[in-house]
Amino acid sequence: MLLLGSHIPTVGGVAKAIDRGVDIDCTAMQIFVKNNMQWLAKPFSKEEVTAFTQHPLRSKLKMVIAHAGYLINLGVEKSENHEKSLQSLGEELVRCDQLQIPYLVLHPGSHLGAGIEKGLHCVIQSLDTIHSEYPNLKVRIALETTAGQGSCLGARFEELAEILEKVKIPDRLRICLDTAHVFAAGYDLSEKNGAEKVFKQLDDIVGLQQLCALHINESKAALGSRVDRHENLGQGKIGLDAFRWIMRSQVLGNIPKILETPKGKDLAEDVVAMKLLGSFL
Repeated sequence: MLLLGSHIPTVGGVAKAIDRGVDIDCTAMQIFVKNNMQWLAKPFSKEEVTAFTQHPLRSKLKMVIAHAGYLINLGVEKSENHEKSLQSLGEELVRCDQLQIPYLVLHPGSHLGAGIEKGLHCVIQSLDTIHSEYPNLKVRIALETTAGQGSCLGARFEELAEILEKVKIPDRLRICLDTAHVFAAGYDLSEKNGAEKVFKQLDDIVGLQQLCALHINESKAALGSRVDRHENLGQGKIGLDAFRWIMRSQVLGNIPKILETPKGKDLAEDVVAMKLLGSFL
C-alpha cells in the first residue's frame, strides 16, 4: 500500500490532524505531539488520547509518525539545555507512546564547536540515558539526516552509522532520510541515477533495513551548500527524476513518504504534490 502524506498541523488538538490528513487523502502523516518550539507541554488528558487513538477515521491512516521539537539538542553535555533536552525528549516519547505512534523523528543535535567526535559521543550517551530511563516504551527514535548546517550532526551517513553501532540498544533506533537535507549535505540526487546511487550508499553504510521514513522535500539550496531550505517539488535544485525513482523503487515501497514542503493553511500545495508523486507510479 502506498504510504504517502505530509506534515499535518495539530491546531485545535492532535485529533484534528486526523481529519485534516484524511481530508487531503493522506495514507500517512507526520505531526508534532507538542509545540515544537517549547521545552515542555501540559500532559495529554485521557479524552485527548482517546480522541486520537479511537478516531473514527484513524484506520484510513496506515502510518502516523511524529517529529520532535526543534529545541532538543543531544550533542552538548553538561549544560542546562542538555538536561532540558533529555527531559523534553522523554516527554515527547511518552506522548508518542500514549498516541500509539511508532516513530519519533529527531535531529541528532549540534556539537556547538566541540567537534564531531565529541558531539557524537554525547548523542550516544544521551540516547543510552533515554533508553535506560524509559525502558518499556514501544516508540523508536528515528534519527534524521541533516544538511550539516552550522555544527549540526548527522549530515554524513557514517555519523548515523556510528551512533547505531555504539548505542547499547540499537534496535530502539531507526533512520529517517530527508531528500533536501542529504542533497544540501553533498549527496547528489540530481545527477543521472543519483537517487539510486545515494540509496545504495545509505544501504552500504547504514543499511536500508534501518530506514523507517522518508521526508520528500525539494531543496532551495544548492548541492553541498549545507543550507537547510525546503522547496516545493519541481521548483528546486534536485529535479523530479529523483522523486520518480523513489516512488517507483520496490525496496522503498513500504516506507512512509512525508512532504515537508511550503504550504498554506488549506494544504492545497500538499494535494498537488501528492498527485504528482502518485502519477510517477
